[in-house]
Amino acid sequence: MTAVSMVLTLAVVVMWLGGAMPWPVALVVGLGIDGGWLATLAYERRLAAQGDHSHAVTATGWGFGVLATGVLVAHALGEESPGAWLAVAWLPLAAKLLWLVHGLWERTALTAGALGAIRGIQQEARDEAAVARARLRADAGTEETRLTAVTQAGARVAKVQARTARTLSKAWSALSDTRDGEDTGRALTCVTRGVTPDVTPAWTLPVWGPVDPVPALEAPALTDDQLDQVIDRIRHSETPALSYREMATRFRAAGHSASEVRLRAAWKRLAA
Repeated sequence: MTAVSMVLTLAVVVMWLGGAMPWPVALVVGLGIDGGWLATLAYERRLAAQGDHSHAVTATGWGFGVLATGVLVAHALGEESPGAWLAVAWLPLAAKLLWLVHGLWERTALTAGALGAIRGIQQEARDEAAVARARLRADAGTEETRLTAVTQAGARVAKVQARTARTLSKAWSALSDTRDGEDTGRALTCVTRGVTPDVTPAWTLPVWGPVDPVPALEAPALTDDQLDQVIDRIRHSETPALSYREMATRFRAAGHSASEVRLRAAWKRLAA
């Protein structure tokens, strides 16, 4: 663009001033404008290469560019069809702007080593980001699998507990209905009347729920004579004499130990 603008400027100066003065003089004028502009550009480039800058040189270069543009515009306005010449009148200023942009680019240019280091850092950052994303996806998949397993196990446990609770509730209801039935007391009275006359046994429902364990009482085994004496003493501790069930309850509450068979046999011996 610099070469084209110099050629256009020289041609316009020769054609414009050729009628008023000899063409060699016009050629010298055109070469003077182009030479001054090119000299300022070269000197400004040399200063930029040394890391220096001169405002006077820059202003002189812009002055030559404006002068060349002015010559092209003045010549275009004197032509019958100025459109074509006006279309290229901006070339000197455009070339100057491109030289300016190129200087700014050189100021920010990096060496090959710096560019390689930047590419290495960017690649390392991309690798770390990819590894982090893969780790997050793996952790999320593992957590989802664990939560699914825990949820399914909890659902199975809840179903078993609900089924067990329904079974226990039905069994407890059946026991309660049987206990409260009208024929239950008469049936038990008929069975136990020969052993304990005029006594209707009490039937307590089993406890449904957590209970505290009761430690077993350790008591020495009683002989038959000792067992008879203890039963007789407990039986006649009140008037009238206690029933077998009341006697058995107080016998075990006192800390004595005997099987139900031996206890009933001793009761029969004393009641005979």
